[in-house]
Amino acid sequence: VQLVESGGGLVGPGGSLKLSCVYSGFGRSHFPMIWVRQAPEKGLEWVAGITNGGGSEGYSDSVKGRFAISRENTKNTVYLRMNSLRPEDSAVYYCARPRTTDSALTGQKLEILHRGQGTQVTVSS
Repeated sequence: VQLVESGGGLVGPGGSLKLSCVYSGFGRSHFPMIWVRQAPEKGLEWVAGITNGGGSEGYSDSVKGRFAISRENTKNTVYLRMNSLRPEDSAVYYCARPRTTDSALTGQKLEILHRGQGTQVTVSS
């Protein structure tokens, strides 16, 4: 199993970025997927999740209304569109496969089965 994130970088406050995550090794199956992030000296924070078919999404309160998660199963890719970025959004962003759909959509009782290497997002003027 492999998950590879890309799209991070340096952006000014109020700017936008779109992260991508290409996954492989799951065969023909698709699973709920999430984005999590980790800022320096902080724990892992659930950001957003999406069901295996893409029909439902969930967001943390800190990003709701600014971020959008989506997926293209034909390309084995999950995206995170981030708008109105703030300095506090700076972190390493990881895509991951959680154990359950409920945890993907709520971030509750989150158990991560697989995670990528991450991509750095820095929001600074």
